[in-house]
Amino acid sequence: MSDAIKHECGIALIRLLKPLSYYQEKYGTPFYGINKLYLLMEKQHNRGQDGAGIATIKFDVKPGNRYISRYRAMGSTAVADIFEYVQKKFASVQKAFPEESKDTQWLKDNVSFTGEVLLGHLRYGTHGKNSIESCHPFLRQNNWMSRNLVVAGNFNMTNVDELLQQLYELGQHPKEKADTVTVLEKIGHFLDDENQDLFDQFKKEGHSNIEISSLIAKNIDVTKILKRSAKTWDGGYTIAGIFGHGDAFVMRDPAGIRPAFYYQDEEILVVASERPVIQTAFNIPIGAVKEIKPGHALIAKKDGTVSQEMFRQPVEQRSCSFERIYFSRGSDADIYQERKELGRLLVPQVLESVKNNIKNTVFSFIPNTAEVSYYGLMDGINTYVRDFQKDTLLNRSEKISDEELDEILSIKPRFEKLNVKDAKLRTFITQDADRTDMVQHVYDTTYGIVKDHEDTIVAIDDSIVRGTTLKQSILTILDRLNPKKIVIVSSAPQIRYPDCYGIDMSRMGEFVAFEAAINLLKQRGMAHIIDEVYQKCVLSMTQDVNDIDNYVKAIYAPFTDEEISEEIARIVRPHHLKAELEVIYQTLDNLHKACPDHKGDWYFSGDYPTPGGNKVVNKAYMNWIEGKNVRAYFSS
Repeated sequence: MSDAIKHECGIALIRLLKPLSYYQEKYGTPFYGINKLYLLMEKQHNRGQDGAGIATIKFDVKPGNRYISRYRAMGSTAVADIFEYVQKKFASVQKAFPEESKDTQWLKDNVSFTGEVLLGHLRYGTHGKNSIESCHPFLRQNNWMSRNLVVAGNFNMTNVDELLQQLYELGQHPKEKADTVTVLEKIGHFLDDENQDLFDQFKKEGHSNIEISSLIAKNIDVTKILKRSAKTWDGGYTIAGIFGHGDAFVMRDPAGIRPAFYYQDEEILVVASERPVIQTAFNIPIGAVKEIKPGHALIAKKDGTVSQEMFRQPVEQRSCSFERIYFSRGSDADIYQERKELGRLLVPQVLESVKNNIKNTVFSFIPNTAEVSYYGLMDGINTYVRDFQKDTLLNRSEKISDEELDEILSIKPRFEKLNVKDAKLRTFITQDADRTDMVQHVYDTTYGIVKDHEDTIVAIDDSIVRGTTLKQSILTILDRLNPKKIVIVSSAPQIRYPDCYGIDMSRMGEFVAFEAAINLLKQRGMAHIIDEVYQKCVLSMTQDVNDIDNYVKAIYAPFTDEEISEEIARIVRPHHLKAELEVIYQTLDNLHKACPDHKGDWYFSGDYPTPGGNKVVNKAYMNWIEGKNVRAYFSS
């Protein structure tokens, strides 16, 4: 993606289903779990580069001994920093106690991060809220083992105000207005309730307090807690949690917006945000990895029982299509094919743009994430050429000359790597003019391929958000090759609306498609629509959330996709550009053809999967009108 955006987070949960001694004997290390957690997190580094954290819980620890360990770090090297910290602890123990460190029980009694349940999280910070306190996992601590709670997740809630009010009504006073706090405290509250109910029950039955602690741990109803906690949540979420005594869960929102995959055998239960990382870390086939069902929680009890239980009634599945286009690693078998199909489906639009002139067209891509869709475009162009050659030769009535035959058979698409992405520029350049000049050099190009003023360059990108990098860098670089025309092709449709479920696209002014629509309204004497939409959005803030529509759709309604694309091309065109310029976007219909099982397209269509989404988009529009450069919802 030429316009980098922050997005998503990643989780990894491991539940060892055998004693530590089992892994020592079979794999030669008592640190099997922590090593696998490192692999899962490093392989998901694409999901969060602002911070990371891990937490582990040990089973059956004697009173007075620590059984929860946590460590968090900030920065792009957070994962490496965390596991270097843990590894140094292990190394120092092995050096100081060479004999004892061969005893897994001794390790568990004396060394942190040697637990049976391990949880990791990778974080993308949003809107400046980057601090160690914002890094997951979060802890809610208590002297009662079964009241301790560890939570980490990939989620955004649209109704934080409502959830905070509910916490106030429960008598709590949260320290921060953030969805992480509301989730932690909501689950924590009902975990406390469950503990108290069970305590009262077993006390009436005559059990001692020590006996009751053990009975509570065995009988806690995790599903009941999650049902009560998530009853009013509106958002996209995959949330992992561990109770202090050892029960663990991973819950997925009812629309399946956020991804969650798992694998289980007799040795281990593992959950991650992406499927191929599990395949790689455990060397297992694709069919062995399953998805957690929407509205369900995968629950691992302390006794090793694993089940998938419904905590909210599932709704129409609207899994995030941006996961398929950009966010998730392209090494997933299905995602790889879907991205190729996105490129292939663009072929008719591209051919129309270049007037089927394959000879004078150079096809390329904008590094690095658009490469797979480029392969699909290549396949489609090659198919077109082959069909053209076959059709010409088979259906020609008169005899073909040797020269004509050579010319037809010599048609060969020109696929080249024109764009090369250089290292990121340092931020010590503070003057705007200097910075703009330097940004032009984020991308370099390959010279000597494009024929001056004769060739068209077709460059595919996986999506265009703001268009800033196109205007400030890519188009300028490509124009130095003196093409006749430049065609920028997006394998994703026009991004028109903010996301509120995990992607950091929360402000209307960020979208070049929105800027284009506003320009067209003003140019064509329809500026009154801008204020009319605003008035409807203001009124919607007083309505029940279930009665609110997405009124911002009216901004785009008067125009075709092609009209908006033409205006986008005008907006992103640098003033000094010599070549013709065209911008082509994927259609919504083709997106759904390529990704049939991931229908979440609200950032393109405005059709939000939860009621809170409509409220957020209306609020985002109000913020834009009022000049407020803030997101339309609260998050961690």
